[in-house]
Amino acid sequence: MMHGTSGHMEAFTRNIRAHVEAGFRCHSIDALGHGFTGKPDFNYEIPSYVEHVINYMDAMGIEKAHLAGESLGGWTATILTLNHPERVRSLQLIAAGGTKANPEIMERIRNSTTAAVMEDDIDLTRKRLQLLMHDNADATEELVETRYTIYHQPEFQKNLHNLLCLQNMEIRQRNMMQPEQLQQITVPTLIIWGRNNPFGEVPEADKMHENIAESKLELFDECGHWPQHECPELYNRIAIAFLQENSGD
Repeated sequence: MMHGTSGHMEAFTRNIRAHVEAGFRCHSIDALGHGFTGKPDFNYEIPSYVEHVINYMDAMGIEKAHLAGESLGGWTATILTLNHPERVRSLQLIAAGGTKANPEIMERIRNSTTAAVMEDDIDLTRKRLQLLMHDNADATEELVETRYTIYHQPEFQKNLHNLLCLQNMEIRQRNMMQPEQLQQITVPTLIIWGRNNPFGEVPEADKMHENIAESKLELFDECGHWPQHECPELYNRIAIAFLQENSGD
C-alpha cells in the first residue's frame, strides 16, 4: 500500500483491518523521503521510489506482491510493474498520478505543501489535507495532528525540495508514464478514481483504462483524491474481491 506526495502510511489506515480479516498480509510503507523513512539529500524521482520499494520487498522476503498505489504511489507502482513484472501479482491505481503535467495543479501541490511544512500554523496542514477530500470531515483531527508532526521534523523540512521535485515541469516530464508504457502492462489492473478528484479529472482515468488491456475501472461518487480513505467500505469491498480473484499462482 503506497501513498501519495507528502503523505505517509496513514493513507491506508481505514483499509488494513478489512484486508487482514480477509486473509491478506498488508504492508503500508512510508515512501523514500516521506513519513519516518530516511531522507537522503537528492531529488526523489520515480526510479528512486521504485528502488526503495524493491529494497523493502527484498528486506522483508517478499518475492511477489499485490501493489495498491494512491497518487504518487500509483505512479511508482506502475513503473515498478513495468520494470519488475516478476515481482507483481496485481496492480491497483488509486487516483494515480504520472500521466499528465498540469502546471496549475503542480503549483497548487507545491505551494500548499510548502506552506504546511514550513509554517507553524497547524491549520495549514489541515487545509493541505482537506484539499484531498470531497468532504472536509474526512480530514480528521488525528490525521491532521499526525501529519503536522511529520511535516515539522527538521529533516523533512530540510529535504522538502527533494520531495517536491516532481512538481518541477522538466523533472516531471522525464518521469511521466507514456501510453505505450501503459499498453505493456499485463498484470491484472484495477483503476479507482473519485469523480470529484481535485488533482485529475475522470478522462484521465478513462485514458489509463483504455491503455491498460483488460483493466477494470471503478468511479466513486462524491469522492476526491483519497478513494480508499473517503469511501473505505466501498473501496475495501471492491479491492478485496479483486485481490481474491487474482491471488492464485
